[in-house]
Amino acid sequence: MLWQTLETATVELGWSFYGPVLIFVILCALGVPVWAAIGACAAALIWWSGAVPMSLLGESLFSGIDAFALTAVPLFILTGDVLVRTGLSRKFLDVAEALTCWGRGGFGSATVLVCGMFSAISGSDAAGAAAVGRMTIARLVESGYPRPYACALVAAGACTGILIPPSIAYIIIGLVLGISASTLFLAALIPGILILVSILVTNTVVNLRHGYEGGGNLSMRAWLTQLGRALASGWYAFLVPGIIFYGIFSGRLTPTEAGATAVVVTIGLGFILGTLRLSDFPSMLVSSAKVNGVILPIIAFSLPLAQALAIMGVPQGFVGAVTSLTENPALLILLMIGILIAAGCVMETTPNIVILAPLLKPLADNIGMNDLQFCVMMITALGVGFITPPLGLNLFVVSGITGESILRIAGRAVPFVFFMLLVVLLIAYVPAVSTMLFPAVHR
Repeated sequence: MLWQTLETATVELGWSFYGPVLIFVILCALGVPVWAAIGACAAALIWWSGAVPMSLLGESLFSGIDAFALTAVPLFILTGDVLVRTGLSRKFLDVAEALTCWGRGGFGSATVLVCGMFSAISGSDAAGAAAVGRMTIARLVESGYPRPYACALVAAGACTGILIPPSIAYIIIGLVLGISASTLFLAALIPGILILVSILVTNTVVNLRHGYEGGGNLSMRAWLTQLGRALASGWYAFLVPGIIFYGIFSGRLTPTEAGATAVVVTIGLGFILGTLRLSDFPSMLVSSAKVNGVILPIIAFSLPLAQALAIMGVPQGFVGAVTSLTENPALLILLMIGILIAAGCVMETTPNIVILAPLLKPLADNIGMNDLQFCVMMITALGVGFITPPLGLNLFVVSGITGESILRIAGRAVPFVFFMLLVVLLIAYVPAVSTMLFPAVHR
């Protein structure tokens, strides 16, 4: 029924619309890089529809990435690489383990916490899954966790990479929709923490049910002693997230300035500790450049595609098609969540944001959803898609570094998906979750 309605709404677009979409699907199915598939789709759409002069495509590509806010993206990516090279990410793990060793499932909870710490700095879920997975999965197995569950735990914790600010995803959606990244970071703070708590609760419940990991026998004195030792030996690692969070949320630093400061501080700590050498820089910069080289072309090609779709009236047609089926806000929200989770399963965050944000934003406006609430709901739902079986991106990342079967990991990820989805629904139906730090926010 929905497909028939959408087809009726876009039938007058004809081949100029369906042709580029078909090209995109075929190229993705053939394994062509997403940025190339999006670029071919954008060029075909502009050529056949005439929505934008073809001569302006090159200018659109440049103007799409000619934004000061995007400078923060490579800086946060580089910060994550430096954290791994200098060993500071392991200090996060030591402190997280000391914090959680008093309860059952202590190291599992520590793994989730260090995922949140690392991902909040690097802003990338895939990077967090790879870095934290290499540090923790073997130890999780030694602690009594089955390997598939250990992989699912890391994959779920790494979802916080785009959910806990500062996040590359919020920088990009802010650029697309014209909203300050700093404002979005503040709006996403509480929802991001709720997602982290939901993963911790899920791990605790599963661990209590199956008895994977013991613990919880430390006295208060022994726990404080262990925590004090961990903080004494690794307190300096927290200078990096401290500078980022204080700088951004106090308004003293823009996200770009915070990213630059974090890079300098992390490199400085590496030299002081003797864990970073000049010879490490070439490989470190190449690694960061490869990740950045995937993200920016996607943004460059996606923006002219989104502009052409807007000129052709596709978002308005989509809204009309959907609202012709139902005008119930609750059902429309469920539809948007379903679309976002499905998209998060099969494609990375950046193309999903640039393509779907302009498409779904009018629908959110139509039901009276606040801009901040919409952005947080969208990013959080996409994050859930990263571990939604059987195609979640993070599932493939941890499978790649461990050799564990995707299907076995996916089966163990189901409880995490369930509890994270509850948080998504809370964000979607309770605006205050995203706007409680903005008492003056009005539509």
